[in-house]
Amino acid sequence: MPEGDTVWRTARDLHDALAGEPLIRCDLRVPKLATVDLTGRDVIEVVARGKHLLTRFAGGLTLHSHLGMDGAWRIHSVGERRHGGGGPHHQIRAILANSGHTAVGYRLPVLDLLRTPDESTVVGHLGPDLLGPDWDAGEAVRRLLSDPGRTVGEALLDQRNLAGIGNVYKSELCFLLRISPWAPVASLLDPERLVALAKKLLEANKSRTARITTADVRADRRLWVYGRADRPCRRCGSPVLRTEQGPAGQERITYWCPHCQTGPPPLAPPGPDEPNE
Repeated sequence: MPEGDTVWRTARDLHDALAGEPLIRCDLRVPKLATVDLTGRDVIEVVARGKHLLTRFAGGLTLHSHLGMDGAWRIHSVGERRHGGGGPHHQIRAILANSGHTAVGYRLPVLDLLRTPDESTVVGHLGPDLLGPDWDAGEAVRRLLSDPGRTVGEALLDQRNLAGIGNVYKSELCFLLRISPWAPVASLLDPERLVALAKKLLEANKSRTARITTADVRADRRLWVYGRADRPCRRCGSPVLRTEQGPAGQERITYWCPHCQTGPPPLAPPGPDEPNE
């Protein structure tokens, strides 16, 4: 599941592969961009903004993409056989190639072309980026506390508060701090600690392909609660629970230990487990 660390790493890899050279191939497979051809334009840079990717081209254009729940960019060197689990050909939404590398975007739910000066129209609403140069812990705390009646889980997922947290980090952060995801923001005794831990976890994982929050690199021990429904809590042995959280139509998955995490319980019953990333 792509979160801020995954997107940061993707931006770095795309930048290393494409920046500083002109495109020799551009194939954007979404209807609104079907006639767009960026061939011949130099890629200036690729940057991450929260969960958004901005590929900036000479001439003042930006290709904006978002990975959603299961999108991915895969990069191949010239002459290298395509591999890496990106997906079948019919899931390809974008191909960008220069003389040395080809970047292929799979299952991208968002793909837009806009003027670089207009990037604020797609990312201007975001809060401080946990992995970005604009990171401001004090502003992130202020935004979190601006709606004290909101649940902590929902507030963490709101990219207008701090950008880069998804379902995995939401669940892991709440567990590490022994907070119920359904506790109101007003109940946080140390919101600064929550924000600092979020920053620490994403920084620690931004260069890893396997996300780790437990400090244990073994495949089945990397996370505390995410993806572990009905399995024993690593702290107390109680079954980890899973359910959905959020307003109708915007529900997101949450994992938690009802024994270790104090606070109000969810209103919805637990659902079936889902695989870990």
